Amino acid sequence: MANKAPYKTTFEPEHTIQPIYTGGSVALDQSGRILATTLGEDALLTDLNTGKQLAKIEGDGELISTLTLTPSASHLIICSRSLSMRIYALKPSPTSAYTINFELLRTLKPHTTPVIILAVDQTSTLLATGAADGVVKVWDIGGGYVTHTFRGPNVLISALHFFELVASNREEESGISARNRKKERRKSNVSAEEEPNEAARGFRLASGSQDGKVRIWDLYKRTCASTLDSHVSDVTALDYAANENALLTASRDKTIMWWDSRTWKVRKVVPVLEEVEAAGFLESGILAYTGGVNGNIRIWETENGREVTLPQSAGGEADAIVDAVSFEGLPFVLSVQADHTMILHSTTSLKDLGSMESIQALAQVRRISGTHDEIIDLGYLMPDRSLLALATNSEEIRIVSLSQADESTEQTDYFGADVAQLKGHEDIIICLDIDWSGHWIATGAKDNTARLWRIDPASSSFKCYATFAGHAESVGAISLQRTQPPESSSGFKDPLHHPPAFLLTGSQDQTIKRWDISKLDALASAHKAPRAVYTRKAHDKDINSIDVNHNGQLFASASQDKTVKIWTVEEGEVQGVLKGHKRGVWSVKFAPKDTPGIIGDNGPAAGKGLVLTGSGDKMIKIWSLSDYTCLRTFEGHTNSVLKVAWLNIPKSDSGKKHIQVASAGGDGLVKVWDANTGDEACTLDNHEDRVWALTVHPITNMIVSGSGDSTVTFWKDTTVATQAATTAAATEFVEQEQELQNYIHAKSYRKAITLALQLNHPARLLSLFSAVVNLSPPEEGSLCGVKAVDEVLASLSDDQIFLLLLRIRDWNTNNRTSAVAQRILWTLVRSYAASKLTNLRVRGARDQKSLKEVLDALKVYTDKNYKRLEELIDESYLVEYTLSEMDGLGLLEEGDDTNGLEDFGQDMIMV
Repeated sequence: MANKAPYKTTFEPEHTIQPIYTGGSVALDQSGRILATTLGEDALLTDLNTGKQLAKIEGDGELISTLTLTPSASHLIICSRSLSMRIYALKPSPTSAYTINFELLRTLKPHTTPVIILAVDQTSTLLATGAADGVVKVWDIGGGYVTHTFRGPNVLISALHFFELVASNREEESGISARNRKKERRKSNVSAEEEPNEAARGFRLASGSQDGKVRIWDLYKRTCASTLDSHVSDVTALDYAANENALLTASRDKTIMWWDSRTWKVRKVVPVLEEVEAAGFLESGILAYTGGVNGNIRIWETENGREVTLPQSAGGEADAIVDAVSFEGLPFVLSVQADHTMILHSTTSLKDLGSMESIQALAQVRRISGTHDEIIDLGYLMPDRSLLALATNSEEIRIVSLSQADESTEQTDYFGADVAQLKGHEDIIICLDIDWSGHWIATGAKDNTARLWRIDPASSSFKCYATFAGHAESVGAISLQRTQPPESSSGFKDPLHHPPAFLLTGSQDQTIKRWDISKLDALASAHKAPRAVYTRKAHDKDINSIDVNHNGQLFASASQDKTVKIWTVEEGEVQGVLKGHKRGVWSVKFAPKDTPGIIGDNGPAAGKGLVLTGSGDKMIKIWSLSDYTCLRTFEGHTNSVLKVAWLNIPKSDSGKKHIQVASAGGDGLVKVWDANTGDEACTLDNHEDRVWALTVHPITNMIVSGSGDSTVTFWKDTTVATQAATTAAATEFVEQEQELQNYIHAKSYRKAITLALQLNHPARLLSLFSAVVNLSPPEEGSLCGVKAVDEVLASLSDDQIFLLLLRIRDWNTNNRTSAVAQRILWTLVRSYAASKLTNLRVRGARDQKSLKEVLDALKVYTDKNYKRLEELIDESYLVEYTLSEMDGLGLLEEGDDTNGLEDFGQDMIMV
């Protein structure tokens, strides 16, 4: 039987929430499913319905300046700062609905300056590029060639839009183009009916530039049909409505304009009173929308320029809208905000909208975080841990869904989807804590306040329950009571209406405050602000972390002054001080309930429990609450330890309880440690920046880590599966070993050789071949000694031949085994043609480099062996000659002639 495999802790990344957009262009296909975004140098295609990544197109080393997606999603065009434009053909994968295959069709250099703006016509065949040099080019996407070049003033092109005039407008269009057309007809004596490509006469391209001018380019005549000169700042958006014969233009001069496409005269000018970054038509041109620096989507009537939406309060700088995308027939407008957040605004309220009727702001049906910025802290929410709260270096807490969507269905709250935002703090949130039920979350921020939030997704209620003000500086540490009440209590049955009993906060002002939450209702009815039950001057420097033990009687505070203090919750009195770290302590955690003691350097720990700390000195320590001494020190991080956590005790067949802890460091690594031995169990590496946040699922033991690289990684505990697989592999190995011995004993050479190659047993294989080669007498007509082995060696696959050549190469380097190696090699050479051996199709070989290296090594050592053999043969001749001469000599008697002996001596000298 196989020995039991040793216990080995393993974790694998099961899910990752990572950035999909870091600023720049955003594009959408006409169906509203495929979202194209820029991620630094790369471009991503994402399924808007499920949040799944469809494709990732790597960049050329330079940042992307702009990109666009054809309405039919047939092509993706990417322009970068390297002045290159790459055109990709897109095709759905035949094997997966959540994969798009892409192929680079061509790489072009469209302009001498970076391309700023792109536009594609509705047929997905024409592409327009606008650059900083004021030149506009039109391209055939399929052919990859320029069809038109329009040169205007040397002013940056800021907006482009293809459109087609309705048939009745083609002759009615007045202005420069109409007069030019009449002049050209008179000059060429060509009638309108005789002009070629008559179907293309209505195609136009509108371009807006930084000088505030809009130029209408006639693609049929290759001239400027008209110049619209009314804006005084950058033109940021263009759109055309055929039903209304209108062109909409928007500018940073805080105005939008409607132009008559028949006369190219302005119909209406509306002061929007904010810099407009995005605009377009809705409902077949009856309505128009705008988005700008105030962060709101506003709706306007085309007929009279009246604003349909009621007044909206302006958002902050991060809420400013920088772009928006919409297509006719889509039930939403996609807006892009300055903080890289994308919002889907529902347009269903615009259906059958009556004249002079006003509506509320468009409902936000979904919010998509392009990037979560730097993850500072995180924690599970809800009793089933179906939500995750993220502190993201901003003034809000982002709540994301952790639900697993069925592959066959589409749901809004897919894994990683934004569910809600907790807004109220006026500065960056730097810490959070969650109670036992997951319905209550406390946050501390740089605005010197702490807040308690009530979470109820069932009623879409994410409200601030109370605000705690009193600290003089930033609140950097916070902790709630996490003691689970008795199952028969009302607090256990209805946690939504029973908040935690108290809240503890620690600040840069070096003080700790305890707040009594149970009295908040009475204070609110008396219109009084919450006051701290007590305030303690706790440390000499910033307080980084606070944690309450499992029974709610003690709490610990960790500070930059290198110490951790243990306090009573009720009185706020110090019970002990943990000294030993050489730098500031970043994190502290009490051991969970029922954690067994561990054996430290001074014996077993017993009594109240254990405390885990992580410090800037790169060390993790476990302390005993019995005498406040350090029991265990873990070293392995190469940077500060920023967060620590206790893992659930895994089940083991041996009955031994493996107490494990996890740590997150500034080196971007998460490490799991064995608390019993002090050894590192495993290292988890999936981040490129400091790992600030760490939490553990209380049931599944899944580790969640959040980093400064904007990613959240979910590490699945695969220890049990790994243990089972290792044990199964060991058992199978022993069985195969026994099977191999049986084959050798039964002289089943084919099965024995094949299995020995498969199991990578060179010693067993050498023993088998040695017995065959040294067989006495060998079988008549056999190459290696046994005909059955000859037949096996002559019928091996390419992979088996290659493995055997590897073994022969190794045996050939040793004088004691080289004879067997040469005999087997000779058998192979006689069994196969030379072309077969030099052109083996080997999987995993680096082209033919591996095979060439093996054959070269065989040649070198074979030459060496033959040279040594020749030297031995020469020496054998000398020995044979010596012996033969000595046989001719007898014992010389006295007086015998000694000439013969002298002759022999001369011969030896000559030799």
